[in-house]
Parts: sequence; structure tokens; C-alpha cells
Amino acid sequence: MSNSTEMTLPPDWDDDERMNFMFSDFKENRDVNTTDWDSKMDFWTGLIIKSCRDRGTVCVNLQELNKTFRRKEKSPLGLATVLQSMARCGKIQRESEFAANVDCGWLSWGVGLLLVKPLKWTFSTLLGSNRVPLEESFVVIELAKEKAAELLRVYRSSEFSSRSILSFQELCALSSDVCADESTLCMALLQLQRDKQVTVSLHEGEKIVKFCQPGQDRVSPVSDVDIGIYQLQRSEKLLGERVEKLGLEADKCREEARLLLREGKKSQAMRCLRGRKRVEKRADNLFTKLESIRGILDRIAQSQTDKMVMQAYQAGVSALRLSLKDVTVERAESLVDQIQELCDTQDEVNQTISTGVTSADEDIDELEEELKSLLDESKPDFISGLPEVPTNSLRPSGEPGLPGNDLLSSLPAVPRSHLNITTEQLEEELNQLSLTDSGFQQIKMSSPAKRLEPAQ
Repeated sequence: MSNSTEMTLPPDWDDDERMNFMFSDFKENRDVNTTDWDSKMDFWTGLIIKSCRDRGTVCVNLQELNKTFRRKEKSPLGLATVLQSMARCGKIQRESEFAANVDCGWLSWGVGLLLVKPLKWTFSTLLGSNRVPLEESFVVIELAKEKAAELLRVYRSSEFSSRSILSFQELCALSSDVCADESTLCMALLQLQRDKQVTVSLHEGEKIVKFCQPGQDRVSPVSDVDIGIYQLQRSEKLLGERVEKLGLEADKCREEARLLLREGKKSQAMRCLRGRKRVEKRADNLFTKLESIRGILDRIAQSQTDKMVMQAYQAGVSALRLSLKDVTVERAESLVDQIQELCDTQDEVNQTISTGVTSADEDIDELEEELKSLLDESKPDFISGLPEVPTNSLRPSGEPGLPGNDLLSSLPAVPRSHLNITTEQLEEELNQLSLTDSGFQQIKMSSPAKRLEPAQ
């Protein structure tokens, strides 16, 4: 099998019985054995796509497939049927039809102005016929999309990402690791044109490619400004290369002068130095022009930035105008008045709630006063008849701030008359008392001593 080192064979490739079935031709009628038909079709469809992916190409033809899948001096008999089925399912497309569907002008591509080699437009063979030309080229749509995405990623991550236009030769060098050949690169560019990500055109007989820049949905047509920028960038590159070449030439003259001086050829060494001065002067003049071109490119880049800023401002003004469409000063004042009115209402509600809580506290105070009065009424009569306990501080007699007889004057008078009660009556009344010991002691401490004498 050819190209066996460039692709991985399926596990059952060495199974003779299995491969004899796969290498046989398809039945004319699929309904005879649908399972075998579909199994064989899925096998070859997947293997064709895999072989193209492994080889880095997006195009296939029957002649190459017969060589690629040759096994034991035999080629598969049903590959033409497989290609027809893949075309009907939209998995592959004729190279000519693939290019014709791009809105770049089929004639320019067809006569070979943009592609390296002209695409072949075949009028004789249709997909529904029983014969597929051996050299008829088909594009695998899935692989073309993958290559297009890879090419766009390589461009945006390269040093050329700031340039919208590249020459075809620059793009070939840039995509050498992605596209195996120029035909694959052209198919990827056609797919990118389908996706409105690039546009390809001619300028003074040179193929140029313009890429869509970040922030844009689709690439814009090549304008005069784009051509002017491209020419300036090209001139910058050429002048830079020439200045570098003159610098190397000046160094070479200086080295020759040194060698001649060592050999004692002073006059020849002087001629080399004069030539070095002339080369350096030319290099300085070219470098001045190069700096001028770079300054113009910088101004163009700044103007493009300013244009983006202006577009952003315009979009912002439009968005702000739409957002303030229904907003007026009168409506704003009305909303503020409504808010103030609601705030005043809320303050009144809060004040009312606070007043209700205060009255509740007053009710509690009244209840406590009433409870206290009930407690006073529930005291025994002999306790209520006792004198009040003095509240002023007790100080020794003669101490400043309190007269010496204030303590005695605050005590009740000692009774002078004898109690008209017998001893038996007194003991009987004491037995009826239900006072506690502590209460009795308090009474003894707070009551004046009395001399109980029996009645005469």
C-alpha cells in the first residue's frame, strides 16, 4: 500500500476474510442487503476522511485512492460508489463546484488568476452516472473547514496580525506548517471566503489576501486605503532590507581596508574607506526615507484608532439616546415628589407606631401602682398601725449636720398609762397571732419597750 507510513491502517486490515468483503464491489441495489451495504459504505467513508487528515490534504480523487488503499496487488472495487454517495450526502464536493460557490467571481479562480493552477471544470460527468473520472478532484468539506480554522488561527497569532492585507507568497510561507501544499492553502482560502473571513483579489498582477480584523463580523472589500497601506508596508519592507544590505556592505569595506592596511597598501585602504563612507551615506538617506514611511504608517494606525473611538462614541450616544427616550425633567421631578410624599407617610406611620407603644408602657405603670396599693391593703392591721421606719441616717449626738436630740424626737412617745388587760387575756391573744419569728423580731426591734403590769 502506498503512503502507508503517512496514515494509520484500521485494525482489521490484515483480516483477509474481512478485507475480501470490503474490497468487493457494491450490489446494484442497496435493498438486497442493507446491513452489508451500509457497513461497507461507513468503513470506506471513514477511512477516506482519515487518510486525508493524516496526509494533511483536503482533496481526493479516485486515482489516488486506488493507489492509497491498494492491498496485495488489489485495489477496492467500490470506491467510485463511495465517492458518489459522499457527494450526495454533502460530505465532499467537486473542486470546481466548491470554488464556484464562493462569491469572488468564478472566472477569476477558474482561469488560474488567483490559484496556482487552474481548477478543472468538468461538464461531462455527473454524480448520478456510473462512472467517476480518475482525475476528478473532490474537496472534503469537513477537512476544508478544519484547515480554514487553522489558517485563521496561525495568522492571528503571527507577527502579521496587525496587517489586514498579505501577499499570497507571504501567506504561503506563514502557512507552511498548516497546509501541505498550495492547493490545500487555496481550498482553505476558499472556505474562509465562504465564511466571509477573507477576500482575495489582484493588485498589479499580484495576488493579495485581506483578512477580517477582530471585532468585525465579516471582511470588508479591498479599498483604496487598504491598497495604499499595503504599498507603504511593502515599501517599508523593501527599504528595510536595502538598508540592512548597505550596512553589511559598509562593514565589508571596512574589513577590506583593515586587511589592505596590514599588507602596507595604504592607498587602496583609503579607497575602501572612501567607498565605505559613500555606502554609509546612501544607507543614511534610505534610513531617513524609511523613518518617514514608518511615521506615515503610525499616523494611519492612529487615525484608524481614532475612527474606532469615534464609532464607539457614536454607538454610545445612540444607546444613551434610546435609554433616555422616555425620561424628561418633569417626569423626574414628579418621581422625586412622589418619593418625598411616600417618605413623609412612612414617618407618620412610624410615629403612630411609637405612640402606641408608649401608651402601652403607661398602662403597665398604672397597673403596677394599683398592684402596690392592693399589697398595702392586704397587710395586717397591727402592721399598718406601726410607726414608719425612719429613713434619715443615724449619727451620734453632737456630730455636725444632725442635732443630738433628733433621734429621740423621731421616736414615738412612750405610753404613760397602764394597759387595762389581764395576763390571761394577753397570753390568749399571743397564741392567736400567726406571725413568723422573723416578723416578730422586726416588731420587737421597731416597737418601744412597754412595761406590762397586771390590772389592779
